[in-house]
Amino acid sequence: MPNKTYFNWSTGKDSALALYKILQQSAFNIDLLVTTVNSDLNRVSMHGLRNDLLYKQAESIGIPLKTIELSGDVSMKTYDKVMKNAMNELKQKGFTHTVFGDIFLEDLKTYRESKLHEVGVEPIFPLWKLDTKELLKEFLALGFKAITVSVNAKLLDETFVGRVLDHQFLEDLPENVDPCGENGEFHTFVFDGPIFKNPVNYEIGEKVLKSYSPSKSEEDSCFQDKDTVTWDTSFWYCDLLA
Repeated sequence: MPNKTYFNWSTGKDSALALYKILQQSAFNIDLLVTTVNSDLNRVSMHGLRNDLLYKQAESIGIPLKTIELSGDVSMKTYDKVMKNAMNELKQKGFTHTVFGDIFLEDLKTYRESKLHEVGVEPIFPLWKLDTKELLKEFLALGFKAITVSVNAKLLDETFVGRVLDHQFLEDLPENVDPCGENGEFHTFVFDGPIFKNPVNYEIGEKVLKSYSPSKSEEDSCFQDKDTVTWDTSFWYCDLLA
């Protein structure tokens, strides 16, 4: 019998490719998508994507969605407490495994494994240690389509946000930027591909530059999904409208 599994859905390309790959494996039955959202802004954490588009994604994928709400200035202590409560709830509902789209961030993987071990849930990483340039090429070859919704302004300029991923995008990336943006260089919204029943329609809104600086001690600050250090840095955002 397949393991009852929930998938940590970020709305971006790594999640989409990891979900595609795990759906090919008979050992896991993906019964739920789980996404953390910023309750202050009604947007997906880190990506800045409107919740309406998240809901449209899940509807097209055809897998139920659970959102975990966190404030935009949540502390590490509160983050850990909220997430542990959510994981315990899922464990009680029979979920034994969970899937992430992480590729090579060792500290993040260790953190996830440690926290999941506390509640007895097994983490799965379908993309772990795979070549990121080849992963993006595979993503495009499979017919996935995505657009950048945020980019790190220290590494990429305004022209990279609100841009559809293609082979030219890959060629235009500076050498110090990971092809999958695994270090938080850019985040994406996937709107079409083999896991979707139909494309997710959207309209491009305004582009804005937002800067973040620490409002608390480094040890107590958290930005939801822990993928990126977000204090003292700036991001270009492209607002997508449902």
